[in-house]
Amino acid sequence: MTEPLTITKIEVHTFEWETHDLAPDDYYNGFNLVYKPGARLRRSGNILTIHTDAGITGEFVGGGPSDYAQMGMFAHYLIGKDPLERELILNDVKRGLRKVDRMGMGPVDIALWDIAGKVYGAPVWELLGGWKKTLPAYASTYHGDENGGLSTPEAFADFAEQCYALGYRAFKIHGWSHAPIEREIANVLTVGKRVGDRMALLIDPACEYETFGDALRVGRACDEANFFWYEDPFKDGGISFFAHKKLRQMIKTPILMGEHVRGFEPKVDMIVAEATDFVRVDPTYDMGITGAMKIAHAAEGFGLDAEIHAPGPAHRHVMASIRNTNYYELGLVHPLAPETSPPVYTDYSDALDAIDADGCVPVPTGPGLGATIDWAWVQAHEVATRVYAE
Repeated sequence: MTEPLTITKIEVHTFEWETHDLAPDDYYNGFNLVYKPGARLRRSGNILTIHTDAGITGEFVGGGPSDYAQMGMFAHYLIGKDPLERELILNDVKRGLRKVDRMGMGPVDIALWDIAGKVYGAPVWELLGGWKKTLPAYASTYHGDENGGLSTPEAFADFAEQCYALGYRAFKIHGWSHAPIEREIANVLTVGKRVGDRMALLIDPACEYETFGDALRVGRACDEANFFWYEDPFKDGGISFFAHKKLRQMIKTPILMGEHVRGFEPKVDMIVAEATDFVRVDPTYDMGITGAMKIAHAAEGFGLDAEIHAPGPAHRHVMASIRNTNYYELGLVHPLAPETSPPVYTDYSDALDAIDADGCVPVPTGPGLGATIDWAWVQAHEVATRVYAE
């Protein structure tokens, strides 16, 4: 039994760093980042810290401006609360943010789990009842480009073979912005022909396809190439239950939906509507580790697998603690731009070479999230700090 804790202060640290050989694509000018040789891009990131009267601090790296704008709507509610009462906090904030998508709760809940692990001297996965020490990963590519990187189906196939040689046994394609659908189909078939007998293949158009017909045509190519899943195909934004049920009825390849469906109840509705085969889960998007675990267990109750979206320490802890899941998303990665994430950790990486010889990533074992932030680097690159306190 621990003494009651109290949240005393919340800080959001914003930092900037520079990446090389990445730039906004020419079509969207910002929605997608793609390979561009010689480009230099200033990018920003955030670290949330939640302080307690016991001197224990919860930390989370990630989240964007809209997340922290939402957090500002309830930050003062958190001051004085017991950080271990995560379920109470989640449900209070869920009600308070009922008019928005509640993504501001994700970073907060993850930082509260970090506090809990530090209080009990255990990694989060242990508190969750987890047991997995390593996780099979898939290489999740940057979007296709027109600049000599992932610019052709053959280039994607070459990169898939490179990833296989590194140890990956699964590979995910993110195609081009507004590409002719024939090139998307050629990409599926070319990569399938090259490595489909050795790797689980996945494709995520990221809601690019203009019509149901285009989505269907690529889906039938996925059938031919024996893809493992087909994710968020067309421009409904990934939220039309009817459309995706219809697509499921017309192709054999399993589809993966839910990245853009917010909340526990809507994702259960999506399952009941037969709109997906796999269920997307993201601790950052889905109200934290607490929300992600609710969704993963709901999917388990329907006999479905929950696939964790995006990489990160919290994501590894969740995946280590659920049975019904297949692959960890390591990304975004590119054959010619290997370092694209900020070097904020001293002992943790989601770079292309972060896997072991078996294509797996380790689950952190230290207290809490178990990834050590390099605060000297952060302070050297910090450009703003927001503080919420009494």
